[in-house]
Amino acid sequence: MRKVYAYCVKRFILTAGVFAFIASATGTVVAAREAALPVYRDMDVPDSLSLCGEALPLGVPAVREMLDRELTISVWDQAQVFMWIKRAGRVFPVIEKRLAELGMPDDLKYLAVAESSLLPYVESNKAAVGTWQIIEETGVRNGLRKEELVDERYSLESSTGAALRYLQKLQQEFGHWTLALAAYNCGEARLRREIEIQKVADYYRLNLPLETERFVFRIAAIKLILQHPERYGYDIPKEHLYKPIKNDLISVQLEHPVHITDVAQGIGTDFKIVKELNPELTGYQLPSGIYTLKVPEGLGEKALRVLKSLSTSTTTVKEKKH
Repeated sequence: MRKVYAYCVKRFILTAGVFAFIASATGTVVAAREAALPVYRDMDVPDSLSLCGEALPLGVPAVREMLDRELTISVWDQAQVFMWIKRAGRVFPVIEKRLAELGMPDDLKYLAVAESSLLPYVESNKAAVGTWQIIEETGVRNGLRKEELVDERYSLESSTGAALRYLQKLQQEFGHWTLALAAYNCGEARLRREIEIQKVADYYRLNLPLETERFVFRIAAIKLILQHPERYGYDIPKEHLYKPIKNDLISVQLEHPVHITDVAQGIGTDFKIVKELNPELTGYQLPSGIYTLKVPEGLGEKALRVLKSLSTSTTTVKEKKH
């Protein structure tokens, strides 16, 4: 009986030791895993912020939460933010120059980021295209050329001019840049109707489509990040920013279309280069009519000579550096 008792005691001690070891080991593993987990810091929402010179009412909890949502979503879309910053080095100078010429708020450049992430070939499910995501009817109404061989909504310079003219009209009609931005998103007819029904002409008090209710806050979040990327953990050396592509800009008049390949080979470059410099060209030919064409820097005069030889009815107008 004593032997059986002694055996049981030994087994108990051994089992307890094994369990103690397992518990200790498990605790060590868990602690190690916890120590290895990254720590994510929440983004601070600023106490005050203006967009196009108009203050966001961040003292209103619902408004603050909307900005918090868009800021959090954008900040943690890290690959996208890196690309925003890099592309802005190339695209913003064009937009900023035009905004300054028109005396419009510089903040409007962030609208282009919200619309297309600064990509020229983006197309929405509503057939809005280009950097500013302009639908065909709006583009034509604001001076853009849309034909079989050319769609100026894809041109950064042309679409920027049209988008800013449209935004000026919207701001003049609705009286506030926030409402102009809302109308840009959901359409001026929809915004007029909602203002009439709800008897409110304040973006932050209107019940609008969810995409439109988020739109201004998304633009505001983009402004916060791109103005001070280092505050949100982004460190991009200036030399990593995409630089504007230097080119010559020539104006021509063509009585009939000319194949882009013929022009490209004539000036010693490729079809692809000419197409990428001129995203508004939607086919394989230069369209007839008067318009401007970008060619690689230093090839402007040569391009004029080549175009003249390809079409006896080509009239050269001017050349300038861009």
